[in-house]
Amino acid sequence: MSEASGGRSAQLKHTGLRPGWTTGACATAAATAAYTALLTGDFPDPVTITLPKGQTPAFALAVEELAEDGPGKAPGEPSGRRATAGVVKDAGDDPDVTHGALVRVTARALPPGSGVVFKAGPGVGTVTRPGLPLDVGEPAINPVPRQMMRDHLAQVAALHGGGEADVELTVSVDHGEEIARSTWNPRLGILGGLSILGTTGIVVPYSCSAWIDSIRRGVDVARAAGRTHVAGCTGSTSEKTVVAEYGLPEDALLDMGDFAGAVLKYIRRHPVERLTICGGFAKLSKLAAGHLDLHSARSQVDKGFLAELARQGGADEALAAEVAAANTGLAALQLCAAAGVPLGDLVAATARDQALEVLRGAPVAVDVICIDRAGNVVGRSTVR
Repeated sequence: MSEASGGRSAQLKHTGLRPGWTTGACATAAATAAYTALLTGDFPDPVTITLPKGQTPAFALAVEELAEDGPGKAPGEPSGRRATAGVVKDAGDDPDVTHGALVRVTARALPPGSGVVFKAGPGVGTVTRPGLPLDVGEPAINPVPRQMMRDHLAQVAALHGGGEADVELTVSVDHGEEIARSTWNPRLGILGGLSILGTTGIVVPYSCSAWIDSIRRGVDVARAAGRTHVAGCTGSTSEKTVVAEYGLPEDALLDMGDFAGAVLKYIRRHPVERLTICGGFAKLSKLAAGHLDLHSARSQVDKGFLAELARQGGADEALAAEVAAANTGLAALQLCAAAGVPLGDLVAATARDQALEVLRGAPVAVDVICIDRAGNVVGRSTVR
């Protein structure tokens, strides 16, 4: 069986579910169209973008507006022409609360040397607490979507003038503040609306039964190909990490998403010699705490549990109290890192031990790797 028969893409195909586009991809398409219109007076429709893994989807525009500032311009705002483009988010077959939302981006020219400046418009939140991958006060437009927009605007600038992209981008989502009440944003201190998210640009649809079935198929394919080492990954960033660490082929990669239990229970019945579990620190802290379903709707990061692990790693009571009160798992990790407490390693080791309990003595060696949002390894266990 070929390597192309396994891995992430084969799992998605096996579910029969239609993928969709992230808010980050939609914002990138809208920004590209708006900036093109700002420079040329014409909106490309459809507008094609390139996603981080090379896919080139085309997006139809739902909004096209070119306007000059009138007398109502607020003091201190950039003046001159502005262009707005809007894209309706299609989440595919995923039950995403932002499916059908209209993502708008308004582009205004800035003085040379300004670069690309991001602002939160109506319906996009603002970060008000530490522990997220953005500074307090920043619009909730995550790092990968920001880079996607910068890259595409640089291409547009080079095509239509040869200079740098010096532009203010205001990203908005119609009814975003209302939609955000159905998300975890308010609890995380992201106020005023939604986050602009996505590391691949693609929304992977999750039907629990279909995805668990695809995990089982992934294990079967790996075993049939003679793989002795497989990796259960929570997403594309963790997948890249294990490939870089171990050079695993595609058909040894299991896109487990939130279904850690499904991977462990099936491998218990169909063993391989070695299993690496790799994922974000916060998700794997849930596994360490005994949760086998890592979805945010069904399990939460237990800061009290992290505080107890921190104590085991040498944290004093003051630091343990800070960890227990942290806004996010990432904030707890940062507090411990600053104090020299190896919370990432402790989470990885405890998650490994939980995995071994689920495996119930099956002849499978397990190690765990915890990463941050950028894919940096922040904790790892030994193989047991």
